[in-house]
Amino acid sequence: MEERPGSCSGRPKKERCSLNRCFRYVLPTLLWAAVAGYLAAAGIAARRARAVRTVSSVAVDVVDSTSRGHLVSTMRVREWIAGSRIPTIGTAVDTVDLTGVEALIARNGFVKEAVAYVTRGGELHVEISQREPLLRLLTDGVNSYITSEGYMFVAPRASSLYVPVVTGSYRLPVPADYAGDVRVYIAGQIEEIERRIVALEKEKYPFYRREIENDRRLDELRRRRIKRGWWEKARDFERRVEELRQEKALLRRSYRYEARVIQEEIDRLTREQETERDRQKKLEKSYEDLMKLLTFVETLEKDAFWRSEVVQIIARSTPGGALEIDLVPRSGRHTIRFGRLEEPQRKLDKLMRFYRGGLSRIGWDEYRTIDIRYKDQVVCRK
Repeated sequence: MEERPGSCSGRPKKERCSLNRCFRYVLPTLLWAAVAGYLAAAGIAARRARAVRTVSSVAVDVVDSTSRGHLVSTMRVREWIAGSRIPTIGTAVDTVDLTGVEALIARNGFVKEAVAYVTRGGELHVEISQREPLLRLLTDGVNSYITSEGYMFVAPRASSLYVPVVTGSYRLPVPADYAGDVRVYIAGQIEEIERRIVALEKEKYPFYRREIENDRRLDELRRRRIKRGWWEKARDFERRVEELRQEKALLRRSYRYEARVIQEEIDRLTREQETERDRQKKLEKSYEDLMKLLTFVETLEKDAFWRSEVVQIIARSTPGGALEIDLVPRSGRHTIRFGRLEEPQRKLDKLMRFYRGGLSRIGWDEYRTIDIRYKDQVVCRK
């Protein structure tokens, strides 16, 4: 039988086929094993090198500082890190508490985000993204910044940010030293009030039960009757009737007194609930006024004329808790009585018309106050 060329028939050719298969499967496996070994060795070497490498310096970068100023300086951040107990310079790169560094910086309300990492050269690099305040509040013991979204934080020491300033006796719906989202605080307060209202309602339950029981006894008292026995004399029956009448009168007074006491307690708890609901409404209105103030300042900032003309906003709370404002303009010596922040654009348009058609001819220093609180009127006082 003849063998075909190229076949693996015969002993020498079978050996060659086995050798080919060996090279085909074993050689790539050895190559991949070598690559994996190299990578593992390189990783071990890198870890060893990183373990012996230490932090040589600290670099701080406030990534969003603008021409409006800054809330924190790089030097101040360095002082925070140096004053903390977190080891940095001279510490092995692998052991630096990067999470601790980030938490140390992020606990300041004006820091939006803090990222810390160590470069290949051993430099601890900290990048800080600060919040963008819309205005500064200097009202009723408050010295804080607040963003357009309603995030509030205490003004950091030595901060210099050129934003509109709101002064006056305006009472904020949050504590003076509050740091955080005002909406979150208000929501928490409202939820707490709701829990208090529910708790007061539960306090009524025992009185409701007493009221039901008292009504039942009073109803039984009304149904009480006596019958004259066939053997009973009229005089004895009348005596028993009189005794029952006196007993019923005494019990009736007792039950009515109990009903009055129960109703007074229920009314007291209802008044407390109404007080809590009033608190809730005032909180909601106060938050609404604050957001109107932020929207109003945004409107001024978007208009080139009003942004340069209004140099100060004076805010105050009325006896009823509503917010009213006055504006201090750059031109003239007058104060603008703006009033409540209802239809603010209409008031600004009215003031602009008065500026163009009135003060431009009369003179900017003619009046002490310009009152635009009334519809379709501008009241001026010298």
